[in-house]
Amino acid sequence: MRWARFDNNGTALYGVVEGDTIIPVRGSPLATWERTGTRHKLAEVKLLVPLEPLTFYACGMNYPEHVREVAVKLGQEPNLPKQPDIGYRANNALIAHNEAIVIPKDATDKVQYEGELVAVIGRKCKHLTRDDALTAVLGYTIGNDVSERTWQRGDRTLWRAKNTDTFKPMGPWIETDVDLESLVTKVRVNGKQMIEFHTNHMIFGVVDFLVAMTKYLTLFPGDMVWMGTEGATADMKHGDFCEVEISSIGTLRNPVVREA
Repeated sequence: MRWARFDNNGTALYGVVEGDTIIPVRGSPLATWERTGTRHKLAEVKLLVPLEPLTFYACGMNYPEHVREVAVKLGQEPNLPKQPDIGYRANNALIAHNEAIVIPKDATDKVQYEGELVAVIGRKCKHLTRDDALTAVLGYTIGNDVSERTWQRGDRTLWRAKNTDTFKPMGPWIETDVDLESLVTKVRVNGKQMIEFHTNHMIFGVVDFLVAMTKYLTLFPGDMVWMGTEGATADMKHGDFCEVEISSIGTLRNPVVREA
């Protein structure tokens, strides 16, 4: 099942996506819901961020080639993580499918994409085990962890490098029927494919992170975990458009503009 969130005359509604139509529901995927008798053409509605997370978690350096690429750029030896460490991102940075990534006027040219799988938590959970961890996941969506690399290297924290307004496109919807092992991620800029990788080829997978996190943290319905990216990333500039595609989930597309 595909869950989307869309604008209905100024009101955010959830809907079930079936083919090229969206069926509004009463309620939400995190609680009780029922279909209405209304149908809209998907192409004629404005999609919103599919869910606004209560807490927005992010896994850094979670793919081996990405760790190596970063190490090369920094002139260091690669240091693969020994445990699934988690970080945080800010909701202010979230934008929806087709909305613009806005590069601040004082940012450098090193503003880059990171195509990521996003796990959406569907129930309150603590002390998950490897056997039941995935039962806590409602489904998966797509994220683009836009990053200003100069700020990322120079600031003591990632507060603006990762959390600047519009730097976290997410969508277009949440897919509940996902086989993690079969997923492939592709990133394109202006239609040119920049990278392709097996999405689940992570150093630590979704289960690893959920088990480690819930040893100490309670996860709640609507929390999200961005799972990191693989390989090298490239610069985006004014006038570009970036697409992140994950097989069986969909394609997240966003134009890029620089602040005047």
